[in-house]
Amino acid sequence: MNLEYLFGLEFHGHKFGLDNIRALTDALGRPQTAYQTVVVAGTNGKGSVCATVARALTVAGHRTGLYTSPHLVTIGERFVVDGERISDDELADALAEVRVVVDRLLETGRLRAQPTFFEVSTSMALLLFRARRVEVAVLEVGLGGRLDATTIADPVAGAITTIDLDHQIHLGNTIEAIAVEKAGIIKPGMLVVCGERKPEAVGPIADACQRQGAQLVDAWAGVEVSASLAAGLTTMTLRTPRRVYESCVLALRGAHQVANAVVAVRLLEGLDAAGIRVPPAAILDGLSNTRWPGRLEVVRLEGGRQMLLDAAHNTAGADGLAHYLKATCPDGLPLVFGAMQDKDIEGMLRRLLPCATSIVLTLPPSPRAAPPAEVAAIVTAMNPSMPVLIEADPIAALTRAFANGPAICVAGSIYLLGAILASVSPVRQRD
Repeated sequence: MNLEYLFGLEFHGHKFGLDNIRALTDALGRPQTAYQTVVVAGTNGKGSVCATVARALTVAGHRTGLYTSPHLVTIGERFVVDGERISDDELADALAEVRVVVDRLLETGRLRAQPTFFEVSTSMALLLFRARRVEVAVLEVGLGGRLDATTIADPVAGAITTIDLDHQIHLGNTIEAIAVEKAGIIKPGMLVVCGERKPEAVGPIADACQRQGAQLVDAWAGVEVSASLAAGLTTMTLRTPRRVYESCVLALRGAHQVANAVVAVRLLEGLDAAGIRVPPAAILDGLSNTRWPGRLEVVRLEGGRQMLLDAAHNTAGADGLAHYLKATCPDGLPLVFGAMQDKDIEGMLRRLLPCATSIVLTLPPSPRAAPPAEVAAIVTAMNPSMPVLIEADPIAALTRAFANGPAICVAGSIYLLGAILASVSPVRQRD
């Protein structure tokens, strides 16, 4: 599968606005109208919610598409139907069809410049789901919401998971400003489940729902939840205004996944009430059997070694990882860390360093990656006694970390996790 054209579009970066995606989908026959869509936005947790919702819909008997971003190892991870990745041949055919349309629109002036990577990949997803005769497509919103390419769809329902500071250069420097962007997913008459509880975030979401005549559901209203942690896994009992879900062991690790589970359940219950039938057994299956790689994922290697991979790439994500590490590894463990320059590296390290016995700083494979030497200076300023090593190559960084113990943690960037998963040979991906 020749993806050079698609990956070449990454150099076009982010270009906000819906003109390009509207032109592309119009020329493709508006594939997003061939099925019902569910969209999920948020700073953190949106991928977990999407994966859980898609799994439950599939188990309930609906032909379900799932479009997520970014990918860890291969681009095919972004395009899934009924739990199976779209084949390379189908991806190649979809890309070829979209490229023909792009060239024609450029020639006629309907597109003034090449579309972005995300605009083309979103067009491919919408096209593939129509070709596969999907009944419901679950779309993870990319950056923001208001001007994100996924906003071309008219969803029957959606969710906003959390609102935290991230991508401020694009979305704004306050929780309220970012909430306004995330609320851009809201369309007339749809159901909106809100998992966020900060007043400065809820306000703009409620305002958008009122303007659009959308039904706002507070994910936590009338909900009782209890959770306990054992062997790294969370057992949850959940009572909603509609149902009781007893003693469910969540497939996804971390206390923060309880909040994601509540959002997913309320969204699935809303879909069920709207006529997309999702029985309780299917919802429980989604909670218990969803896989979402790279999110508190335990990877076991030869020789009894194991590593915990987590795509904690902002302060809220680092907070969730730190909470998990304090509960499961109270004595700490070696940390391999690499992050992007545009992230709040100091804020992430402030949360993670108390959980680390040593830190190996490495270079994720991205032009935006922060130089390890610069990160080392931050670490030393924050904790002069912390043992710090620099190893630019991520795989070599694992070796250096394992010299300090049989269990390590890797975090800071999804690009770092992707490079590692592409290079290691696990004994078993999950327990």
